[in-house]
Amino acid sequence: MDKLIYTSMTSGKHTLAQLDTVTHNLANIGTDGFKAQMDSFRAVPKISTDLPVQTFVVNSTIGADFSPGVSHETGRALDVAVQGSGWLVVTAADGKEAYTRAGSLKTDENGVLQTQNGLNVVGTTGDITIPPDVTVTISKDGSVSSIPVSNQVANTTLISQLKLVNPAPNTLVRGADGLFRTNDGSQPDADPTVTVVGGAIENSNVNAVESLVSMITLSRSFDIHMQMLTDAQADDAKASTILNIT
Repeated sequence: MDKLIYTSMTSGKHTLAQLDTVTHNLANIGTDGFKAQMDSFRAVPKISTDLPVQTFVVNSTIGADFSPGVSHETGRALDVAVQGSGWLVVTAADGKEAYTRAGSLKTDENGVLQTQNGLNVVGTTGDITIPPDVTVTISKDGSVSSIPVSNQVANTTLISQLKLVNPAPNTLVRGADGLFRTNDGSQPDADPTVTVVGGAIENSNVNAVESLVSMITLSRSFDIHMQMLTDAQADDAKASTILNIT
């Protein structure tokens, strides 16, 4: 009876946690470059000298789904989508490097290239500053070039190059701000094999249909766990009645 109660109770609790994860993924289905979070259950024995057979069910975050989302063209010069594996590098709020696939960029009042959240985009030589009155283009290798609006000859000037990295997926962890970082705090070097497409943005890789089916499955699973607790309570009451009669 105790085993049933412990397993059902902890499984029901962490089923709700997984529902939160699925809901979070669905809420970010429209977030550019978002990577779906993945959870799983695992069994953990209860450490006890009296009841060594009891087992808890624990929700374990096993990482993120790093498969690329579908890119769509925007025609906007400062939009960029990473192709295949790879990441854009930004300076997080703590001043350290972090990685994102959200490629909708902008410039601040000083011309510094930033994400829509106001984080500076890192280039191979530091922050990237766009001069005024120019047309910007971002090439396949991440080179940021400009052409003066008034220049009839259309001479292109190289401003900088996006720092594009490709650390191993198993070394990345998601922070509370939604950005990824290496688990040991290291800063990988720029990877020349990473390519981008200008004038496009990568969509979230969350599959709405799969997430909705998962939400229904988890909701039904939670109901089953609660029913198991109710059955355990009823069985305990019947056993007590039989013992009292005896």
